[in-house]
Amino acid sequence: MSVRINGNDLTFDQLYEVVFGGAEAALDPAARTRMEASRTVIERLVASNETAYGVNTGFGELAEVRISADQIRHLQLNLVRSHACGVGAPLTEAETRAVMLLRANALAKGLSGVRPVLVEILCAMLNRRIHPLIPSQGSVGASGDLAPLAHLALVVIGEGESLAGSERLPGGEALRRAGIAPLALEAKEGLSLLNGTQGMLALLALALREADVLADTADVAAALALDALRGSPAAFDERIARARPYPGQAASAQNLLRLNRGSQIRESHRSAERDPRVQDAYSLRCAPQVHGAARDAIVQVRAAAAIELNSATDNPLVFVAAGAGAGREEVVSGGNFHGQPLAMAADQLAIAVATLGGVSERRIEHMTNPHTSLLPAFLTAEPGLNSGFMLAQVTAAALASENKALATPHSVDSIPTSGGQEDYVSMGMSAARRLRPMLDNLRHILAIELLAACQGIDLLAPLRTGAEAQNACELVRSVSPRVDADRSLAPDIHAVAGLIADAAFQKLLR
Repeated sequence: MSVRINGNDLTFDQLYEVVFGGAEAALDPAARTRMEASRTVIERLVASNETAYGVNTGFGELAEVRISADQIRHLQLNLVRSHACGVGAPLTEAETRAVMLLRANALAKGLSGVRPVLVEILCAMLNRRIHPLIPSQGSVGASGDLAPLAHLALVVIGEGESLAGSERLPGGEALRRAGIAPLALEAKEGLSLLNGTQGMLALLALALREADVLADTADVAAALALDALRGSPAAFDERIARARPYPGQAASAQNLLRLNRGSQIRESHRSAERDPRVQDAYSLRCAPQVHGAARDAIVQVRAAAAIELNSATDNPLVFVAAGAGAGREEVVSGGNFHGQPLAMAADQLAIAVATLGGVSERRIEHMTNPHTSLLPAFLTAEPGLNSGFMLAQVTAAALASENKALATPHSVDSIPTSGGQEDYVSMGMSAARRLRPMLDNLRHILAIELLAACQGIDLLAPLRTGAEAQNACELVRSVSPRVDADRSLAPDIHAVAGLIADAAFQKLLR
């Protein structure tokens, strides 16, 4: 499969195909034509000696320093080298590939004034699996993700470090082995490689992919927990959802109803004589409202990221006249590199992830607490001799609490940089960077809930849950046998988390 990029219609599915599925990337011919037209504008500007930011001036606070024509190429080289100041753990291979494709797509839009060869080199590196080593820290998310993208640019020009497969190599050597000639930067091209939001966008786009899986898995886990706790699905009546028509709430309620359909456990306590409880705890009864709010937040975040996916985030932008009355050619400085929309979206996603983890942990606590579960204490047939799921709940509590701290908004923070000219920044990269550990935490919380719920359902035998919920239980039992006596549950949690990561529980809803 080949994905032709043109800066206008890249989709998340195409991004994921290149990042995970082995699809190759290529520059669309129509995009090449647009890029050549905008490049002509830059070359005319250089020839005319007219002043333009980033073309023949310094950068940031040094924008008023004029650069002579014979130093323009050296200016771009210095920019890339000086901005490669990143620190911290490198981005993963998937994150790096996403950054590369997204930067190539932004340049392919034809508003950056760079030669098509920049996009062609990025595509060639992707296709031959040359992955620059990009430190994850160093961006404040305005003027784009300058430091991370500078480390990408270093390899493009034959410097820096790269991974070719599993081998760590100097960037120039990695390109040589792949048969790719390093790029000699021309006017504006160093700036265009650096000036963009593709670091934070890459992390956010990959986080959205996993958030979808976890939102569906949360519904499966909640449905099993409801049966283990002998809760009532009456609160999931579709009429209730229609009375407050949030799409996410309706989707979660439908999933919960479907998974509990046909449950013998439910039938065993339907009458008030058998079960005097009138209403379940909020973590059960309000699961559609809580999960649904997280679902709707994910949809809103995806909408913001989808706009960014095909946006020009360079500065300055090059606008080419396209026919009579279209206006003159212009190179215009602006602020599309500012990451505030993505920073706020990442904060919203972080809150959704923390919410799903928090409500899941409450259901785990209800299942392990003999005062609320109507089950043996800590889900073990011989409490006292065995501690059962006591510490599994503690682990879930630790992860849920960690996520609450990590969900603290980043987008409301700012710290002035570049001599005060960049006086309000987004912190978008750090907002997106913290999503990966939060998603890891949520995956493990849900794994614990699934394990606890299946244990509770087993303790209610010979009563059985509904047919579709039973499929979920059998999936858990395929990697984790029933806990009849104390054992380390760490391998079980890891194994179920692996099933979640593979979207095994999400597929049950498809």
